[in-house]
Amino acid sequence: PYSRPEFLGLSPDEIECSADHIARPILILKETKRLPWSTGYAEVINAGKSTLNEDQACCEVLVVKRRPAGCSTPNRTPTSRRRSSLPNGEGLGVRECLDSSEDLTLHYWALFDGHAGSGAAVMASRLLHHHIALHLQEVTEILCTPNLPPPTCLGEEPSNHHLTPTSQRALTRAASLRGAAGAPGSPSTPPTRFFTEKKVSHESLVIGAIENAFKDMDVQIEKEKAVYNVSGGCTALVVVYLLGKLFVGNAGDSRAIIIRAGEVIPMSTEFTPESERRRLQFLAYMQPHLLGNEFTHLEFPRRVQRKEVGKRMLYRDFTMAG
Repeated sequence: PYSRPEFLGLSPDEIECSADHIARPILILKETKRLPWSTGYAEVINAGKSTLNEDQACCEVLVVKRRPAGCSTPNRTPTSRRRSSLPNGEGLGVRECLDSSEDLTLHYWALFDGHAGSGAAVMASRLLHHHIALHLQEVTEILCTPNLPPPTCLGEEPSNHHLTPTSQRALTRAASLRGAAGAPGSPSTPPTRFFTEKKVSHESLVIGAIENAFKDMDVQIEKEKAVYNVSGGCTALVVVYLLGKLFVGNAGDSRAIIIRAGEVIPMSTEFTPESERRRLQFLAYMQPHLLGNEFTHLEFPRRVQRKEVGKRMLYRDFTMAG
């Protein structure tokens, strides 16, 4: 259901008053201590563009529960068990699967600029942080041990680094005499690798979790649009503070900045038809049917008129900056 951000603590009457296009009251926080980090917030309705304020916001402190060794792997975990990681207390019937010894605490701020309806913005503001929590839960074990580099394969037993070279040689020779797996000449001996593995940082795991959460949120909105009345679309600008670092995710024409000592530091760039021009033109070149015989993938300085058909004009293709 439509509402204004929960942290504003508005009554139904106040929500109705906030939609007054003549008065256009500026809404701010009633309780300044309600949000972490002394976060401020203000909003005002568009001047006549839409009946309701289509934009949404969310601010949460989430605790991502660590998945103990006895729990299922992420891909096979039933929904009820996976939901037990959500910060709103859902799925409390499976608390035996939770271990609070080392949980990840993260701060989450998000703004959603809705357009052509408020449905997608409302949905994303209620659910996107849950998607992020679920993806972070899959790598919590690794994130909680920052002194060890992330493994290439998740769920594998770590190799025993305490063996001396002599004892390792002895084990290898003993294994070869028994024809054990992994011994030289045994059928399951892994082939010699001549490539080097890419080093994965802990920060890249957090970035990947946020990126996958954006993708999952997009897929969920698309699916539920077929069943429920989810109107419009929205941009999504997310800031996550985790493990002493600030992560920013952005989709759409919003932008995050940091202002420090009068200096403006851009933290993300917006996606607009201009900034995405070459990608969009390339997509149109590869799949011209998407243009519906109405447009060409070439860009012209202005709309082509009928009297100009057959004449030479300046243009820009997807391969061109000029």
